[in-house]
Amino acid sequence: MEQAVKHCTQGIGIWEWASNDCGEEPDLVMACCGDTPTLETMAAVTILRDELPELKIRVVNVVDLFKLESNTKHPHGLSDAEYDAIFTKDTPVIFAFHGYPTLIHELTYGRNNHNVSVHGYQEEGTITTPFDMRVQNQLDRFDLVKDAIMHLPQLGNRGSFLIQKMNDKLVEHKQYIAEYGQDLEEIRNWQWHTPEDK
Repeated sequence: MEQAVKHCTQGIGIWEWASNDCGEEPDLVMACCGDTPTLETMAAVTILRDELPELKIRVVNVVDLFKLESNTKHPHGLSDAEYDAIFTKDTPVIFAFHGYPTLIHELTYGRNNHNVSVHGYQEEGTITTPFDMRVQNQLDRFDLVKDAIMHLPQLGNRGSFLIQKMNDKLVEHKQYIAEYGQDLEEIRNWQWHTPEDK
């Protein structure tokens, strides 16, 4: 609880307990804002860490969106140096957001790191399962993993295998909800873990 209070008071932060870049340059920054995007980001991180344990992943959670804005434009904003210390100057950032992606692009427009891919609300949806709403807006764990891999060309064919696996999971999801009318058990009962927990 003490950590949560500190994090919410600061409005943004690196979740060290979920990251594995500890003192090294990350290969990837997985950022999130909002409860459902945070859940899906954390699930995507577990997939990436299980499948590609050599990847150095930094997890950033945003509580106060104005932290993304420059301190010269908003009193809550981060300086460029503070922003770069969290998001780096050029590392790929996969950002899951509970609103329209354009807002994140507008808030980060003047920053050094333009290597930001935002997943958010695309006005897609119907009466369906909670997870399928995320899939329709490409805000689900499988699409986040696919996007992360597309931003890491150094993975080569190892990345291609995982993209295929994620595509297979999306097909499995569609078939399952069509037959049972609810999300896959692995989605409903997902829990955070690290590779060491397995």
